[in-house]
Amino acid sequence: MGNNPDKRPFIAAFVGPTASGKSDLATEVAKTLGGAVVCMDAMQVYRRMDIGTAKPDRQDQRRVPHYMLDVVEPHEAYSVAAYARAARLAIGEIHNQGRLPVLCGGTGLYLRALRQPLTFGHTPGDEAIRARWQRLAEAEGADAVHARLLEADPASARRLHPNDLRRVIRALEVYEITGRPFSAQALPAEADSPYRFALLGLLWQREALYARIDARVDRMLARGLAEEVRALLASGVSPKAQSMQGLGYKELVPWMMGETPYQEAVDTLKRRTRNYAKRQMTWFRREPGIRWLPGGEDPASLKAQAITIIKEQT
Repeated sequence: MGNNPDKRPFIAAFVGPTASGKSDLATEVAKTLGGAVVCMDAMQVYRRMDIGTAKPDRQDQRRVPHYMLDVVEPHEAYSVAAYARAARLAIGEIHNQGRLPVLCGGTGLYLRALRQPLTFGHTPGDEAIRARWQRLAEAEGADAVHARLLEADPASARRLHPNDLRRVIRALEVYEITGRPFSAQALPAEADSPYRFALLGLLWQREALYARIDARVDRMLARGLAEEVRALLASGVSPKAQSMQGLGYKELVPWMMGETPYQEAVDTLKRRTRNYAKRQMTWFRREPGIRWLPGGEDPASLKAQAITIIKEQT
């Protein structure tokens, strides 16, 4: 390890769909290699949202240092840009300690923000244009702004998630100022990334993964997910808050308000989680360089395979 002529900071990253087992594997690998886990999950950044986000428990956090957990309160909005800034600081701190940063999570947009940051070139900004699109977002939602970008610059719209509002607005701004779509510019290449990555994922047969998802939802409910949601609402967190749009929270609120039967809420949660896992796999299959390991193998074997891949690429 350590003989690669490319001296950019090295990161091991475990990615893939929800309930695939990547968190357990990442924690074991980090413990063995003297690393620290940088969580890459858009819901685990919220405090007091532990059960529904499948946040690593206190035992795992004592065994291996974890970063990017419990960053903001549930009533606060949190952006991709804010995550990228904070995660870069965490990665730098871990490297300065002589440890290996181990990214772990299923939020593909967060990985892309760290791996291939979009800077939108050197086109100067225009406050009036940005303010206009921001007002549209506040009035009609981020999807409405993203729809405008899809009309003006389809290629950029396909690269940017509607929730990445800052970059969506910036792409529209560049288009208005220059008259040319941002997609006409070259995307950052892997060599432009500030880091080197060993990317690993756990690949499951669809039906097996869906069964794991259903079982995990049942465990979350048994552990008190409903009570967690009820406590958040009682503390003043709005059902419309960004955090409450997460899986497990959004589905239970209608039941608590008497709008939906309990079993219907549970069935909806399981179905939406399965659909989310499918979207995650679609996203990560488009990410180059991921080494897929077979889900369901013996944990010790998976750990040995992952460590071998990481050492080969360090």
